Amino acid sequence: MSMLQFFIAVDVTVVNIALPSIGTAFEVSGNALTWVVVGYTITGGGLLMLGGRLGDLWGRQRTLLTGTVLFGVASLLAGLAPSFEILVIARLLQGAGEAVALPAAMATIVLLFPEGSRRSRALSVWAAVASCGLVLGFALSGIITAYLGWRWIFLISVPFILVVVVAAFLLLENDRPAGRSPVRLDLPGGLLLTACPLLFTYGVVEAGESSTSIWVSVAALVGAVLAGVGFVRVEARSPNPMVPLGLFADRARVSANLTTILLSAALSTSFLLFTFYLQDHLGIGPLGSGLIMLPLAVALIAASVLVPRFLTRWGARACVMIGLSSAACAMVVVGLVALLDAGAAWLLPAMVLIAAGMGFGIVGLQYIAVSGTTDDDAGIASGVQRAADQLGGASGVALYVGIGFAPALHSADPFAIAALLAVVGLGVGAIVAQRLPGAESLQATAK
Repeated sequence: MSMLQFFIAVDVTVVNIALPSIGTAFEVSGNALTWVVVGYTITGGGLLMLGGRLGDLWGRQRTLLTGTVLFGVASLLAGLAPSFEILVIARLLQGAGEAVALPAAMATIVLLFPEGSRRSRALSVWAAVASCGLVLGFALSGIITAYLGWRWIFLISVPFILVVVVAAFLLLENDRPAGRSPVRLDLPGGLLLTACPLLFTYGVVEAGESSTSIWVSVAALVGAVLAGVGFVRVEARSPNPMVPLGLFADRARVSANLTTILLSAALSTSFLLFTFYLQDHLGIGPLGSGLIMLPLAVALIAASVLVPRFLTRWGARACVMIGLSSAACAMVVVGLVALLDAGAAWLLPAMVLIAAGMGFGIVGLQYIAVSGTTDDDAGIASGVQRAADQLGGASGVALYVGIGFAPALHSADPFAIAALLAVVGLGVGAIVAQRLPGAESLQATAK
């Protein structure tokens, strides 16, 4: 299960360093390249809760095998893709595979180990593996792209995915539900939740292409709004909604998830800006870019170790505000570096600040988003928070980078524009975060 989690986490960040090489291979601009990143995270986040429902309907082993096989086949297709369009389709399928496999994998770990120290240790290993996957994705991408070519960032995971499939088939029992009514699948809700950010991304990206009619973008954006409205209506009327609307009656939870969307939008944008600046602007190769981004990885590991201590001492809201402020300062640095045409070394403070923003902000928001939950809604609250993180990051990349790198919309420096939009989003996030409960409120809730 941890091997599967590792490669799913790696696939979130491994493409960043390889993007310029992919763009050169298919003669695609930086604006359209955002699809390689957001296609994976949008389908993964949009279908995540639907994948959790599938586990109840089919059983964990069958769901896990289905999602893992889909992820492996999509990885093979991405590595062998003859065109950019096929690569994007493969990334969409990879996200769908993640959404189906990951909830079943985590549920398997929870149920394999009894509650107490053994389960805590197992979940700690699971979380550590995920963090290592995200961090190593940067370094692995540079090494693989430099020595093997960008296609191998997808192909290298295929044999390991085969190991996961064989192990799951041999070691896990067939637990398909029997003798009880199966959980109804909220398929319309899942499809609408995925269609909304996909149409939004398409509309923003195409708006920046001078060869595309403005009416195509307008139609896509209108479709995104209609999909969002349709999702709310479907969930309100469904007897078994994927996301019960009553979950959003808690104002603190709503504020935490909204802030997560805005913070993740800036964090995901920063990764892409680092990559484009190092490779496209400064001309540094993929291996050098991966090595330059290692301080970000080290700082992120340090933040993950230190933040829990500050969380109990200062409270979640204070940590969230530190995270938002750190991310905003990082984006200001990125914008100034681009305007001054500075060297790679000047990006290092921004990388450390982004790590602090992720460590303090995301951890604090996760804590608030699941505070006060019970056995009946803890899983749903966690799923909504993870979906907000993934979909927020994907939508942010589409909006900030899409507008920033759109010559049809402006003639200003693309890095400065994208960074400025991210700072504005973080400012809105700070306003929303003022509604989050302080340390005293959370302690009272825990008692």
